[in-house]
Amino acid sequence: MNPGTPLSETLAPPLMDDFSLEMTGKDVAGLEQARTAIPAGTRINVTFLGNEDLAMRREAARAVRRLGFVPVPHISARRLASRAAFEEFLAALEADGTSGEVFAVGGDPATPHGPYPDALSLIRSGLLPQYGVRSVGISGYPEGHPAIADSALWAALEDKSAALREERMSGSVITQFGFDVDPVLDWLEELRERGIDLPVRIGVPGPAGVRRLMGYAARFGVGTSASIARKYGFSLTNLMGTTGPDRFLRALTRRHDQRRHGRVSVHLYTFGGLEATSAWAARFSKEG
Repeated sequence: MNPGTPLSETLAPPLMDDFSLEMTGKDVAGLEQARTAIPAGTRINVTFLGNEDLAMRREAARAVRRLGFVPVPHISARRLASRAAFEEFLAALEADGTSGEVFAVGGDPATPHGPYPDALSLIRSGLLPQYGVRSVGISGYPEGHPAIADSALWAALEDKSAALREERMSGSVITQFGFDVDPVLDWLEELRERGIDLPVRIGVPGPAGVRRLMGYAARFGVGTSASIARKYGFSLTNLMGTTGPDRFLRALTRRHDQRRHGRVSVHLYTFGGLEATSAWAARFSKEG
């Protein structure tokens, strides 16, 4: 360590100090129930699902803000039918005071419903800052994507990072969840070697049933071999139990090196429910 470097600049903060959560438009009641377990100012992402409409997404973001948290509405590029629909959503967020931070994602539809094929097209539209957006989250895939080549994933991440700089907006990366620390750390090293210095939120599933986690893992191409399952703390032969990310997060905290991996925190996917995940996060943050 350089003798002139303050100790505070050499130590990474605990990864759970600034964790974020995810909810759907249908989770407002759950958020009300969980609010006392969630630290004030926590970022809470509001998903953009095909079976939810503008009113539901808007009400969820308003609830997040009303309860003292920071709303991060998702914008699903391929679900937007037109530029007008995009502007309608952004204008609604701005009117509610919930447009400061958003998360831009391509979305599930194989064919775009309108003129936006991916998150990059949303960033390059120039519309985000016009409606008060100051920061944009983008996706990262430490274990790759079942339908997209690694080279394309890296190119997209580099392009989106560059576009954010060009648009003078800050940003962050939220990763897909996984059960193995090794690919996460390898991916973080490569991210920094490619010159992408955005802060990263590592996706972690909250406590949930093993069968449910396996279903999500299969959908998103997440590795679930027997050896990975053992490291994470569950068994592929007993799908009736539940599991949490305690062991994964302890390993990630122990091995994270800010000089190589950069700024890292945790994003909790609430597959087991918003209340259960919030209660678990409060306990884990206290006990470590």
